[in-house]
Amino acid sequence: MTRVPRSRPSGMRPSRRVHRRRRSALPVAPKLRPMLWFDGQAEQAARFYVSVFFPNSEIIDVARFSDSGPGPRGSVMTVAFRLGDQEFVALNGGPQFKFSEAISLAIEVETQEEVDRYWKALTANGGEEGVCGWLKDRFGLSWQVVPSALLRALAGEDEKKAGRVMAAVMEMKKIDLPKIHAAAQGG
Repeated sequence: MTRVPRSRPSGMRPSRRVHRRRRSALPVAPKLRPMLWFDGQAEQAARFYVSVFFPNSEIIDVARFSDSGPGPRGSVMTVAFRLGDQEFVALNGGPQFKFSEAISLAIEVETQEEVDRYWKALTANGGEEGVCGWLKDRFGLSWQVVPSALLRALAGEDEKKAGRVMAAVMEMKKIDLPKIHAAAQGG
């Protein structure tokens, strides 16, 4: 069978086999940026988080209240900051709302040294240890410090292994990787 070229108006390129999206056909995925509500501590919190996750973190922008308020003129309204690849905004919204465990930020790590470092930094100066790798920092924000080995041990089809690992986790505050490995091996 002989292939007959399609005629096209002059000036148009031949079609490529690669499917291209039309700009209007599919919307661009929105940028998700969690907004964290503070009562006058937005800048202090953002600087703290950047220090914990340094060097891959930075303050991006600080916006201040104007004469129209609602905060005092010149005081910090929002602080945009980046931790790794994720951007956040800290807002000085006032005393109306507090953080709860209904939302937490999970830090996936590889080593016990990383678990220990983040745990120590985030629980320092008034933070609280929780159970099963959860904690609250001094601003009341909940975090989970989770080794990827724990996630792997809980995943998969070996229900007995996952059960042993979960039982071990339920006995912990800060995750202890050697105990996770022992539980995964049946010890």
